[in-house]
Amino acid sequence: MTLQIFAATMLPAIESELRQAIAVTERLGLEELHYMLAYHMGWQGEGAGSRAQGKRIRPLLVLLTALAASPRSEVEVWQAALPAAVAVELVHNFSLIHDDIEDNSLLRRGRPTLWTQWGVPQAINTGDALFSLAHLAILRLEETAPAAALAAARTLQETCLHLTQGQYLDIGYSTRTGLTTADYWPMVSGKTAALLAACTELGALVAGSAARSHYRDFGRLLGLAFQAQDDLLGIWGDVEATGKSADSDLVEGKKSLPVLFGLEQSGPFAARWQKGPITPEEVPDLAAQLEAEGARNFTISEVDRLTSQALQALESAQPQGVAGEALRELALKLLNRQK
Repeated sequence: MTLQIFAATMLPAIESELRQAIAVTERLGLEELHYMLAYHMGWQGEGAGSRAQGKRIRPLLVLLTALAASPRSEVEVWQAALPAAVAVELVHNFSLIHDDIEDNSLLRRGRPTLWTQWGVPQAINTGDALFSLAHLAILRLEETAPAAALAAARTLQETCLHLTQGQYLDIGYSTRTGLTTADYWPMVSGKTAALLAACTELGALVAGSAARSHYRDFGRLLGLAFQAQDDLLGIWGDVEATGKSADSDLVEGKKSLPVLFGLEQSGPFAARWQKGPITPEEVPDLAAQLEAEGARNFTISEVDRLTSQALQALESAQPQGVAGEALRELALKLLNRQK
């Protein structure tokens, strides 16, 4: 309930700041580019609305961390962090546009992906525009939190490098054989955990907190647990509860954590995997086989381990007041999705 109270105030402010950041292209007279950006952000086009916009978890994480990390606990603290919150959401969406192209994905949040509507070249260019707008956004910290601006800009740039490194590994893993669960963590550390770590670190930076490293660790471990949980849902999730097809990860040949565990066992699942693409009709039996070989329990145990470590890191940061309670609530909400 505490989280809902904060979200009711913070999410409209985030949306307003995002629209202002993207309005730069419209003011330059680039109406079609602005429309493509607005389409991807979920504001325009068929199917626009809250589902198409996503949950804005990352910017919310920035603002809650800033407030929880500040000894002042004032509304001005999270408002000062808005440029950083907007920057991470724009980086996130930049990465989604490029990921959709690289993965040949036809849908994003229930709507046709940008590249299917305007072609690959324009989609790449639109993603590049979001990348640039993200770095312009974070520079606005010079106005709201000047002491944090330079370190925040550096943190965002380093995070973008980690994102591309994680994506490099993800793409490379699609054709590599002999991968193990040990190979999984460097990939998801870049692809998923790096941006969540940046969210919590940036919030702590704006607050001027001495616990910056603890908050960064909290975000990183939260990201690792989130991705492992997502992999679990990608095979055994309830489609109605998650909105995600449980067929997709096996049919697409995704080398997720449970799959890599199954391959390590060199049992019936691994034997079938090595024969080539899996059909949707095979998914129920293969998911059951994977579970019988221990992959589901292993993945659950890893989610639990990382969740515990994330909450320990948050405790070490000593978050303040009701904002600290909301931060814990958000973390648990991310990880306690339907299994």
